[in-house]
Amino acid sequence: MTKSGIDIHHWAPLTMGKDYGEVYLEESQGTTIHLEDSKVEEILSGRDQGVGLRHIKQHETFYSSLGEWNPEAAAQLYTRTLGIPPQRSPQKEWKLSRVLHPVIQKPEEISLDRKIEILKKADQEVREGFPHIRQVSLTYGERRKRFILINSLGHFREEARTTVLFTAHVTTEKDGILQTGYEVVGGLKGFEILEDTDPIQLARKAARQAVAKLSAPAARAGEMPAIIASEAGGTLIHEAIGHSLEADLVQEGTSPVYQGKIGQTVAPEFLTIIDDPTIPFYRGSFAYDDEGSEARLTVLVENGVLKDYLYDYTTAQKDGVSSNAHGRRESYHHKPIPRMSNLYIAPGKDDPREILASLEKGLLVTKMGGGQVNTATGEFVFEVDEGFWVEGGEIKHQVRDASLLGVGPEILKSIDRLGWDMGWAIGTCGKEGQGVPVSDGLPTLRIPKILVGGKHD
Repeated sequence: MTKSGIDIHHWAPLTMGKDYGEVYLEESQGTTIHLEDSKVEEILSGRDQGVGLRHIKQHETFYSSLGEWNPEAAAQLYTRTLGIPPQRSPQKEWKLSRVLHPVIQKPEEISLDRKIEILKKADQEVREGFPHIRQVSLTYGERRKRFILINSLGHFREEARTTVLFTAHVTTEKDGILQTGYEVVGGLKGFEILEDTDPIQLARKAARQAVAKLSAPAARAGEMPAIIASEAGGTLIHEAIGHSLEADLVQEGTSPVYQGKIGQTVAPEFLTIIDDPTIPFYRGSFAYDDEGSEARLTVLVENGVLKDYLYDYTTAQKDGVSSNAHGRRESYHHKPIPRMSNLYIAPGKDDPREILASLEKGLLVTKMGGGQVNTATGEFVFEVDEGFWVEGGEIKHQVRDASLLGVGPEILKSIDRLGWDMGWAIGTCGKEGQGVPVSDGLPTLRIPKILVGGKHD
């Protein structure tokens, strides 16, 4: 029996697949509180525990899961799945590698009343402090997740992660016009994250955005230069480029835009793209991926040259390389697949103020909204949550209802200015029915020509 509470000799035989075998044990606990229309609409709280078994036979993957930590029941599941009983574990030393991320304030030790009080206070501040408020939707969420990974490669890993998330969504209405503001804070931290960033001020910021857009004119439509400010976060790079570099999509041919282009120039020489799950406390961070590979910084594009894809174990095997620790899964119910963690464009050398001053006429984006991308073509469309019309290098006025349309690889190549600043956005990335926490970042950058959706003159 190890510090993990797991007897390795009970579980190791279940890793003995023909090519690769894996046991993924997980236990989680979480609470979500949703306040809407000044009322607590929902409180969800629960625990879960289970095990996922994965085996690869001649490049065919078999996956099954069980809602308990029961090695005998898991052995029966193994037999039904593979048609053979578990094999004896080889005589080897299994050494546990264990990472428990530090938490200053355990969220489970904070009373439910205090968490609800924060939401109600934020709701009150918005409703009393701003006009034209139609709806205030606030959510607090916490999750503690612990997993233990044992596989036929000899990995025996344990990791415990605590995350806290607060979101504020405010809708305003005036003269039949509806506008929204959205803010979020979250990370690989405990309740202290809400002391580092005041949730009440965050809700007020969302309200200011929504109110300001009510009096803003609609954005001009057409091709024009655009600046994406660092404060807008890296949603654009995540959707328009990040997914296209996930190895499974590349290998399947559903993301052919970067297929076979390792070593080729895909961006300006001053541009570097990195995915780094080792950044302390970030929402997409981890010590081990969900296959037990040790987290590491991965340079995807270096000085404009495509260097790597995001790999998990199976896609790395297909390409004859090692996994770069991007095998992630939502829970023990799911098999791991290649996913981003904390993806960002590395800072450049330009002064962000000079980048703005260089814009003769165009759009300044200070907050990105939702969007979608076709990984087969690279075509994307994104809403702009907050944007401004710029003339002569100066901000003239805010605009509303803008969107950005383009082709990811073309936009990436066209970037001609890159700031030395850095900004981040966070979210939950969906793929194949699985959601995982991520962060996206970029410095202020200039795109010489992009199609802006809005009002036609």
